[in-house]
Amino acid sequence: MIIVTTDFIPGKEIKELKGFVRGSTVQSKHIGKDIMAGFKTIVGGEIKEYTEMMDEARQKAIGRMVEDAKTKGANAIINLRLETSAVMQNASEIIAYGTAVTVD
Repeated sequence: MIIVTTDFIPGKEIKELKGFVRGSTVQSKHIGKDIMAGFKTIVGGEIKEYTEMMDEARQKAIGRMVEDAKTKGANAIINLRLETSAVMQNASEIIAYGTAVTVD
């Protein structure tokens, strides 16, 4: 599956638009990660536990979007976008979305 953030794929011709595709996941914080993050906020710096958690969430959302595109018969996704939002205290949603297409 080709995935790009642009509305075209260099060197490829879009043959057919298959439509909107998306994938999402909701991740909650882990108490152990919260404790480690709390310590990190005192001394400053990157909170690697959350960075890893959000990277995993992005990969899950993108994977689900790819599955959605495959069910529509697409072999590429253009205009990939990622968004996040808080859905409740200590939980965030990551959504990946784009336009499924077929290219030659």
